[in-house]
Amino acid sequence: MNSTTGQPIQKMRFGRMPKPWASFTLENGELVAIDRVDIGKPAPGKVVVPVSVWVTPKK
Repeated sequence: MNSTTGQPIQKMRFGRMPKPWASFTLENGELVAIDRVDIGKPAPGKVVVPVSVWVTPKK
């Protein structure tokens, strides 16, 4: 999610929980830093937990 607009940017799969101080590169080549990590509840009968990572562009 883009922190300034609140709109989703892209979907990603993380092997483990992303660290809040980490930065990574999006598909379009833009370097972003993590602002906030929101952890949701899994769907009934599922083990996978939805995670929203809020990011801002890094200069």
